[in-house]
Amino acid sequence: MANTASARKRIRQNEKRLERNRARRSRVRTFLRAVEEAISGGDKAKAQEAFRLAQPELQRAADKGVAHDNTVARKLSRLSARIKAIGAAA
Repeated sequence: MANTASARKRIRQNEKRLERNRARRSRVRTFLRAVEEAISGGDKAKAQEAFRLAQPELQRAADKGVAHDNTVARKLSRLSARIKAIGAAA
């Protein structure tokens, strides 16, 4: 148990941040799931639209420190390549 006032405040801050980050991570996963479903469905237009909506969410996660910058860049790059491959395969 925290003994000092500053330690108690830190605990409160950490709990708030944890909740906020949990919500951000969940939101990112939801957007990524939409892109994955569109890709697996083979619908390029739908995949591109889902990707367009997912990009700012992923970037925001990186900006807020929820996800690492390089992780976000890698995910976006791989998704983009997979969407591009839908058109090539068809």
